[in-house]
Amino acid sequence: MAFENVRYEKEGHIVRLTLNRPEALNAINQGVMEDLNDACEAIEQDKEVRVVILTGEGRAFSAGADLKALKGSSESGDMNDEFLRFWHKTFNRFEDLPVCTIAAINGFALAGGLELVMCCDLAILSKEAQIGDQHANFGLVAGGGNTQRLPRALGIRKAKEIMYSGDWISPQDALNFGLVNKVVPADKLEDETMALAQKLCEKSPVATATVKRLINKGMQVDLHSGLEMELSSVMNHFTTEDCKEGLAAFNEKRAPQFKGR
Repeated sequence: MAFENVRYEKEGHIVRLTLNRPEALNAINQGVMEDLNDACEAIEQDKEVRVVILTGEGRAFSAGADLKALKGSSESGDMNDEFLRFWHKTFNRFEDLPVCTIAAINGFALAGGLELVMCCDLAILSKEAQIGDQHANFGLVAGGGNTQRLPRALGIRKAKEIMYSGDWISPQDALNFGLVNKVVPADKLEDETMALAQKLCEKSPVATATVKRLINKGMQVDLHSGLEMELSSVMNHFTTEDCKEGLAAFNEKRAPQFKGR
């Protein structure tokens, strides 16, 4: 599978996806979306993959949507509708991948770039990176998920503040708000991200996929319905080989050897 705008690299159980339009600060256009969608398909089909790292080439994670491309199609509502629907389809697919995804935020993560970060399970932020939702500064409305994902992650008041103001979010605030899991020096971003990815690779990919699905879907339903989903999923998980291996390893006082998805 050929990629032009996203670099796809696999090492062991880890896939690294690198947005690769550094000359445009990795702005998201149709080509980036198509590559991300194809990458999702490759990951879904490759049962060896357990963790995906998403980052950007150069000095940006992603500066957001390629507004030059959108401006060129501003007279065509159909064109923008098609692009935004494909954007949602791709971001939703990435969010629903049955593996852990980690955003390694190496530089600017703005507007649509922040929306892509919100689709990842975990996020590590370079101290030198700058993040925020700048849509308000240009009279725009977030169309890649932030009006829905930010309030669910941060609460309504904080999400409104961020989206109404268009202000930058400092690394410390990003950590305090729960936007990211860790803030590290730029020269430590690679090591910290890989250390986390390798740690997660040692866990059961079947259990991780189940927990991820339960949390993501559970946030969309009431508590009672979520608990019912958990009960059903846990009972089903008891029949999996990974669960059997984990229990055997516990009883035999050894490290488990999980087979994968």
